[in-house]
Amino acid sequence: MKITKVINNNVVCAYNANNKEVVIMGKGIGFKAVEGEEIDKRKVEKIFTMDSQSTIDKFKQLIEKLPLEHFKVSHEIISYTRRTLGKRLNQNIYITLTDHINFAVQRFENGMQFSNPLLWEVKQFYKSEFLIGEYAVRLIKKRLGISMTEDEAANIALHIVNAEYNTDMKDALKITTLISDILKIVKDFYIIELDEESLHYSRFITHLKFLSQRIFADELLKENDDVFTDIIISRYPKEYECSLKIKNYIKDKYKKNVSGEELAYLTVHIKRVSMLTHEL
Repeated sequence: MKITKVINNNVVCAYNANNKEVVIMGKGIGFKAVEGEEIDKRKVEKIFTMDSQSTIDKFKQLIEKLPLEHFKVSHEIISYTRRTLGKRLNQNIYITLTDHINFAVQRFENGMQFSNPLLWEVKQFYKSEFLIGEYAVRLIKKRLGISMTEDEAANIALHIVNAEYNTDMKDALKITTLISDILKIVKDFYIIELDEESLHYSRFITHLKFLSQRIFADELLKENDDVFTDIIISRYPKEYECSLKIKNYIKDKYKKNVSGEELAYLTVHIKRVSMLTHEL
């Protein structure tokens, strides 16, 4: 590959074998380098390939204006996330997380730290991602000498959630809020406290994550299995009544219509999670 642009001493641009522009990072890879020069493969540490040209352009602009240390920390967090979760992450996380970390550092240096109003929800609904957020906070302290709170760990966790589920921050916040609201509806309906350590609770949260994602992506299940829905309604009438309350809430607040099949699956999960509880 030949260099098409030198961004700094440690980052250059080139075109790969598929004629897609890539960003290449490596210690000293851009030092005294010039356009058209063959890249020294021995110096290549990481090659970044994005989904579109507009994304790679944003990535280049970000690297040009941000301290390299911030980018390296972000890259280390993302690599750790991939290893820990074993999932494919949206490439945009290299832009969003790096930009966020840079802004968080600036806020800290200016004495501005904000609480995260969804801290409890993030810790409850995205436990793996929050643990990664805590790792990130420790890494930032180690690499940059800046001590951040668990509120920041929750912020970083939400960026990871975005990359996992292919959403943006706005939808991630709405999804987290909706999950919390649905849990409250269930608790109030049965006048119970849910067992947050149970396997059924964990599965219920997972179901609500994907349900919420489908709601905001306008990809809700269609009315395809009336027989299944009728069986569930007759077998679990009380749980179905609870599901209807959730449906009405979603329609009133978000103007989204949840199908009968979605309600049937929701009813089954409510039945399971409401069995392992205690009264308030």
